[in-house]
Amino acid sequence: MPQQPDADPRPLPDEPLALDLLNTRWLDDGAAYDLLLEPGGLSSWLTAAGLDATPTAAGRSVRDARGLTSSLAELREAIRTHLADPDDSAARGIINTALSHGHRVTELTEAGPSERVDGATGAHRVPWLVAQNYVTLLEGDATRIRECAHPDCVLYFYDTSRSRNRQWCSMTDCGNRAKAARHYARSKGSVAAPE
Repeated sequence: MPQQPDADPRPLPDEPLALDLLNTRWLDDGAAYDLLLEPGGLSSWLTAAGLDATPTAAGRSVRDARGLTSSLAELREAIRTHLADPDDSAARGIINTALSHGHRVTELTEAGPSERVDGATGAHRVPWLVAQNYVTLLEGDATRIRECAHPDCVLYFYDTSRSRNRQWCSMTDCGNRAKAARHYARSKGSVAAPE
């Protein structure tokens, strides 16, 4: 019987697929976490992302799962690098390699137009979906892809606010910490120095 994946422990799930992959690395009280390196982490992320996480899905054996984890970790870093430096040719090359393993095919069916993924199978399917989603985000509005403004946060989000000025991955976490730090700095500065 396959092992059930643990609940998703990440602080910011449910972002678009490419950003959701980026957010499999995070910081919590100064400690670094990497969901892809945790036992059951790959299955946990695949389940949270709405992808089939069963061990036999897409032909995944234990060896295939290790390969998929490695491919996703490499793609994650390439996307992170590309966001910081779109001219980085190595990052573009890794993303393009993932994209080269599949394409979308549009067909007319009895029910009308239908789209399916072709070519991206097995261990190539999930990285292709992530890379395709990243390209879609870039084509849509790349300026909405943001890294949290808190200096101790490494999470990314897609800014869907009307004003397009969201700064924090979460107002309740990073936003409140930043406000508290500003308040502390102001109150410390207003205390008169002893004479």
